[in-house]
Formats: sequence, structure tokens, C-alpha cells
Amino acid sequence: MKSLYDISAPAKLNLFLHITGRRSDGYHLLQSVFMLIDWCDTLHFDLRVDGQISREDLCTPLPVDDLIVRAARALKTASNSPLGAHIGIEKRIPAQAGMGGGSSDAASTLLALNRLWKLDYSLEKLTHIGLQLGADVPFFLGGRNAWVEGIGDKMTPVILPQSRFLVVKPNDGLDTSLIFSDPGLKRDSETAIIAGFAADTFGFGRNDLQGVAQRLCPGVTQALKWLELHGLNGRMTGSGSAVFAQMLRHIDLHGAPSAFQIRLCNSLDTHPLLGWASSERLSVDSF
Repeated sequence: MKSLYDISAPAKLNLFLHITGRRSDGYHLLQSVFMLIDWCDTLHFDLRVDGQISREDLCTPLPVDDLIVRAARALKTASNSPLGAHIGIEKRIPAQAGMGGGSSDAASTLLALNRLWKLDYSLEKLTHIGLQLGADVPFFLGGRNAWVEGIGDKMTPVILPQSRFLVVKPNDGLDTSLIFSDPGLKRDSETAIIAGFAADTFGFGRNDLQGVAQRLCPGVTQALKWLELHGLNGRMTGSGSAVFAQMLRHIDLHGAPSAFQIRLCNSLDTHPLLGWASSERLSVDSF
């Protein structure tokens, strides 16, 4: 389908994920690097002058009140715009994978409707709305790979080497709340610094959630073992069931288990919609 706006919503990988503590309110303190990849959903936006928000699932069915609809309603409420939108969704990023698909869709929705409704909201204003929808939404709005700290709210843009990754998603997904509430979760990793990560970009650290995830979801272990059989050192991304490994040579993917979704992905330097909202802060830190 061809719409007024046909835009991409890319996934992300956590190159590492350390849990460094837990606040008194229960939120976990973390350190990670989020990297954009070219496994994308595609969203189609058309203007509605009747003020209604409608959604059409073009492939994978989504929940009625998913993050795309919630993002559209949140922006409409904040702006009091009389306009609406019809949103068609080609959903390709798997759910409960730890790849940020829902948050990415929400961010792209905010950026697209900001233009479609001619709101001219700043990136900072959209980020304030996005944070109410999910902790990862501000990352996708920011549009750059980032060193992430705090409860996921402190981000420093970083420049990463371009690379290719094999991403494997087993059929089973993982509920984030089950992992973070598990008493066996490691919550005392030492605080890392960007310079340490930069010295070994794709080999640094680990995912502290992986051990708990493997116990809760056998598919994670199966996917990691499949990567190992091909000489690849895999690790889990985020708090979902997808795993990934850097691709340094070609491997034959024929005969891969049918229970896996497997995709060869390229890293992205920036989000496809970078610059779609004006920014009050134009500085970029990098290493």
C-alpha cells in the first residue's frame, strides 16, 4: 500500500546489559549500549479529518490497544489536535524478543503524526510523551546509537563500527517482568565506563539477564547452541528471547530449525527518521 507517509521503525540490539543495582522503588539500574539494526516494521500513515484514530494490521495481528494506537492517542491528547489518522502496520519485528519493536513503533508514530498534523513539536516534547509509553521509546526518538544508564533514562549518543549480525528469535517469547522479579537475577555488576566498552565493542561484557532467561525459556539456550555450532559467540539481547552474534564470515543457513526466526541484519548509524523533529539540544557526544 502507498500512503502519505510510509516509514520504517527499526529494531535494536543490546550489545551488553549489566544490572548494577536496584532502587528503593523497585526499578533496576542498568548499563547497556543500544544499537539500531535494519530489521524493521513498516508503518503507513494517512490523514483523517474526522479526528479518529484507526489501525489496519497488514500481516501479523496486534493487540487492540497496542503501543502504536496508544502513542497516537497520547499525542492527540497532548496537542488537542482535531485531526486523526489511519495507520497501516506491516509488523515484522517479533514480539517479546528484547528488540524494542513496540517502542520503536511508538516512536515512529509520534514522529510521523507530529508531521502529519503539523504540530512542530520539539524532540524534547515528543520524548516527554514517549517516556510515558515505555522506557525505550526515547532512545528510538533520539535516533542515534547510545550508551544507556540509570533506569534506561540516561543516554549518551555513541558512534559504533558498522557490522553485520545474525539474529535468532526462538518461537517462545519472554515476559520482562518475570526476569526482573526473579530472585536469581544478578543485580550487582560493577559500573563500567565507555572507554572500557570502546576497547572491545562487540565482545564487551555480557547480558546479566541471560542466565535467568535460559532457565525460563529453553528456546534461548537452543538458539545459543545453534549459533555455537556455527562457530558464533552469541548472547541475548535485552530482556526478550532473541539472541545475536556478530557475523565475520559467511555461514550456510540452510537446514536451520524451523522453530527459529533467523535474519542477517546490518547495523544502522542513525534512525531513518532522524531529524523529523527539531531539537533544542544539538550537541552529540561520541567516542
